[in-house]
Amino acid sequence: MKTILLIEDNKDIRENTAEILELSSYNVLTAENGKVGTELAIKEPPDLIICDIMMPVMDGYGVLHALGKNKDTASIPFIFLTAKTERSDMRKGMEMGADDYITKPFEEIELLNAVEARMKKAEALKKEYPAGIEGVREFLEEAKRIQSIQLVSADRETIDYKKRQIIFKEGQRPQSLYYIQKGKVKVYRQNEEGKEFITGIYTEGEFFGYTTLLEERAYEDTAEALEESEIMIIPRADFNALINSDPSTAGKFIRMLANNLSEKEEQLLKLAYNSVRKRVADALLLVYDRYKKTSVDRPSLSFTREDLAQVVGTATESLIRTLSDFRHEKLIDIRDGKISIINEEKLKYMLN
Repeated sequence: MKTILLIEDNKDIRENTAEILELSSYNVLTAENGKVGTELAIKEPPDLIICDIMMPVMDGYGVLHALGKNKDTASIPFIFLTAKTERSDMRKGMEMGADDYITKPFEEIELLNAVEARMKKAEALKKEYPAGIEGVREFLEEAKRIQSIQLVSADRETIDYKKRQIIFKEGQRPQSLYYIQKGKVKVYRQNEEGKEFITGIYTEGEFFGYTTLLEERAYEDTAEALEESEIMIIPRADFNALINSDPSTAGKFIRMLANNLSEKEEQLLKLAYNSVRKRVADALLLVYDRYKKTSVDRPSLSFTREDLAQVVGTATESLIRTLSDFRHEKLIDIRDGKISIINEEKLKYMLN
């Protein structure tokens, strides 16, 4: 049985509303003011909150603000129930993160429909989507159907890229978000001398190109397919619709986008400040991790020495010398140009 917290200072309205909800098989907790309601919500987090705006001790805006700062209550669906009908009050509540707004007096069916819709939406947002392209498509379809988000593309286009084919270039204006269905992509920058430095390696099941969309600026990097790749294109209009939707949907979408962002940033920082030997070891582990995600057996890295040198941020000659040292130390093996990692632990904990 779903639990609803009703915060309303008017006793008659509180009791009548609670009765309507209980007759519809909801468990109802009640509070006579915002302070009591906030304390109760934190102590016993409900599935949904219905809250009046104008109340003594703490008003509805204060309740929404306080619960929004608590990680255990921030995502609870929140419906304002109030006699105030001015547009500015409605806008303020929605901008603060309220999910819906019902004005008094209200019809019984209006209340129940709003509650049911928000419950369904909350359940959809809790859902875990399967990994891969089908999970992404399912999320996008449910965002359109349940959250009523207007997406411009009914079917998202998938484009085949050949090895070394450019996906986007530095200086271009972003028009799409990219999702790798198959293959691998490197993102790199060039300095004034034309030397390249890889800033990211992406593989199957990962998004890329979203930072420039969020910041509304031109690309500062170039993206290139490392191998034959299938990439789903999500138009910028759909990306903006998802990001600018309600906080719960936007938050879930952002978590999907930034799946491994903090890990990648940490790895890149290590590559920037460590010794060449340590950087080559970390680069091998970084690339190995990218390949391991799409390989059943222990992967061999079919990564060109030039690309690997760009990840390390060193000359190709220095990289080759270090790889040769690692081979003699039996940390790696090299056959037919492909690198296999023999001792992952020693590479991981190599001294700087």
